[in-house]
Amino acid sequence: MKRREFIKKAGLGAAAAAAVAAGSAASAPFVHAQSKTAIKWRLQTYAGAALAEHVVKPQVDAFNKAANGEMVIELYTSDQLVPTGELFRALQNGTIDAAQGDEDSLASPVDVSIFGAYFPFATRYSLDVPALFEHWGLNAIWEEAYAEIKGVTWLGAGSWDPCNFATTTPLNSLADLNGKRVFSFPSGGKFMSRFGVVPVSLPWEDIQVALQTGELDGVCWSGITEDYTAGWADVCKYYLTNNICGAWIGSYFANSDKWNALPEHLKTLFKLTCDSSHYYRQHWYWWGEAHYRVNGEKMQLTSIPDAEWRQVEEEALRFWDEVAAVSPRCAKVVSILKQYSAEMAKAGPPYRY
Repeated sequence: MKRREFIKKAGLGAAAAAAVAAGSAASAPFVHAQSKTAIKWRLQTYAGAALAEHVVKPQVDAFNKAANGEMVIELYTSDQLVPTGELFRALQNGTIDAAQGDEDSLASPVDVSIFGAYFPFATRYSLDVPALFEHWGLNAIWEEAYAEIKGVTWLGAGSWDPCNFATTTPLNSLADLNGKRVFSFPSGGKFMSRFGVVPVSLPWEDIQVALQTGELDGVCWSGITEDYTAGWADVCKYYLTNNICGAWIGSYFANSDKWNALPEHLKTLFKLTCDSSHYYRQHWYWWGEAHYRVNGEKMQLTSIPDAEWRQVEEEALRFWDEVAAVSPRCAKVVSILKQYSAEMAKAGPPYRY
């Protein structure tokens, strides 16, 4: 064979082999999914797609990368697989493997679920949440409560943003709250109904349209960071600086069978990425709550005078006593909240002013 013909045929053969290899690579799934032994979980969050980009997606992405193909978590946003109010039951029966949200919204059957999300005036700042859970005994109480529930393992709590009103008309007095149809969390909405607020329950992704059509007069579901992130600032022109709680309490949960089946190193990795998520939200919200008040151009800030708003704070303490009567465990939590508030007040600035 002549040298030129040999080179030509050898080149064609190499090109064909390369094409086959490239085609195989293109059709093959990502290496994380190639292993037949890879563990797959489906995790659904309480948050809509825009908000999930901040409150959970970084955690899922970090876990999937660090798990190195041993395990993959698929993320689903609010109501995508099951309605948020059915998430806890879906965890129990294995429809989903993990969830992120608050007990109040997920309809958790534990007695302490009422303290999830925004328990009125339980916190002033986001750091109050980890302080209460890590140093004031709430971790042990939550673990005790969930030990009584079959099928779901509570994996820990973290803090989110404060709870303020964002409305289509301004709020300058308590009287302005009367009759306002507001999207809120169950306990927060129930509490604020004492001041004439009408709580409305809707799927998260429907809120902006409901505000545009007048079905809702506002939201009492977040701080100003989420108002801008979710697009609610585009339709709510007013933001009330008085809040009914300083930080949302949210948790991670897993189906117990799926959690118990994980090797210890993956359990540790999952919890570490949860902690990373908690840290990210601490600084993201702390930055955002100030940034959008000062630099946001879509919402006008309004305030109800402190003396008038004190009526809401005083009513919250009566609400606390009512909740304490639900069970001895609820009474213990309320007692801790009262002691914690008293100690923060004694500590003075910057803990309490």
